[in-house]
Amino acid sequence: MSILTMIQQLLEGMVISIQIFFATLLFAIPLGAVICYGRLSKNKFIREITRLYISLMRGTPLVLQLLVVYFGPYYLLGISISLSYKMIAVIIGFSINYAAYFAEIYRGGILSIDEKLYEAAMVFGYSRRHTFFIIILPLLIKRILPAITNEVITLVKDTTLAFVLAVAEVFTIAKQIASSQTTMLPFMIAGVFYFVFNYLVQYIMEYFEKKLSDYE
Repeated sequence: MSILTMIQQLLEGMVISIQIFFATLLFAIPLGAVICYGRLSKNKFIREITRLYISLMRGTPLVLQLLVVYFGPYYLLGISISLSYKMIAVIIGFSINYAAYFAEIYRGGILSIDEKLYEAAMVFGYSRRHTFFIIILPLLIKRILPAITNEVITLVKDTTLAFVLAVAEVFTIAKQIASSQTTMLPFMIAGVFYFVFNYLVQYIMEYFEKKLSDYE
């Protein structure tokens, strides 16, 4: 196999990894906000349900969760599983897992906001809704951004776990090529991909951190 062919195959896997990454963020970020809202609810039942959910997602391996999401419909409901469901199961598994982590990050950020900020804003005539979007939200984003950055960087590396459902992301393809061609080169190329991807993510997140650095 030529190096050009090898790179071409790995690029196809890189596209899958990138799709998993962005699809997870697309669903996990808003879902995390919903779970956070439940975690802070005044309703004890809702609080306990969301607390249990977060504990379950954070306390069990992501690999296990992926397997449950994929095989669960068949073993629990008798629904036949198609090959096309693999990618969907990966995105669902990643999304519900990372939503739990994002929810706790959001909750920590919200609890760190002094209630006196609302009171001070109301003195100046701001409604509670305007206070949240104009004052609280930018401050909240600033405080949670470092933790969010860590999770996003972890997500880049966690995309390799899609291999458990035989989704051909870059690491899976690298292993297949390395095994058939008895060479370490595919792993080196995959490593470069993950390094560059993580570097770009870190650069973008640090850019936003700097933009918010003067906000307090």
